[in-house]
Amino acid sequence: MAQPLMPHATASWLVDTTALSFEQIAAFCGLHILEVQAIADDTAATKLTGRDPVRAGELTMAEIEKGQNDPKYRLVMEKGPEQVRRTKGPRYTPVSKRQDKPDGIAWIIRNHPEVSDGQIGKLIGTTRTTIAAIRDRSHWNIANITPKDPVTLGLCSQRELDAVVAKAAKAAGIEAPVDTRFEGDREALLEQLRHEREHAATAGDAPAETPAFFDPFKKAN
Repeated sequence: MAQPLMPHATASWLVDTTALSFEQIAAFCGLHILEVQAIADDTAATKLTGRDPVRAGELTMAEIEKGQNDPKYRLVMEKGPEQVRRTKGPRYTPVSKRQDKPDGIAWIIRNHPEVSDGQIGKLIGTTRTTIAAIRDRSHWNIANITPKDPVTLGLCSQRELDAVVAKAAKAAGIEAPVDTRFEGDREALLEQLRHEREHAATAGDAPAETPAFFDPFKKAN
């Protein structure tokens, strides 16, 4: 399914501007519902500037209204972002990010030793010589290289990194790592939502007919 060009910024705009549910926004932007919750609560690691998907041509107001009228409706993107066609040769990295490449390479070598130098080179956009120098610690600036997640550094996307790691793990005959960052958070979120609902009812703000409690993690039938 196509996703907005800037999913987190788009989610921030939808949270601030529409009455769509967190689940609808998460599904449209390809995010975890807890990420949308964090954006709504202003607890995200980075303060985001909202990006209007309507002006970007990715969504229409009519589609947003459909979603607001039906919580179970899933928004359909008007058009996906233009795909950037890769040409032969190394990945282009902005000048401001090039100094971060050694840190990203060191992170992959340390955390995913099954990933080959060729895969790292294509992912980060660097040479085998540089990777080998970092691997055997002969790099001229090795004392100042600190392993950092290449996704956080903006050198690649999480999807690209996951794909490379999964492919390397399969080739090595090992099990690919599983993302457990949100493990155990389900009950905490449900308890928070339940508490807020009970508080609203006690304060006399509950509607005449209280809807059934919504479990954002329950799969649709």
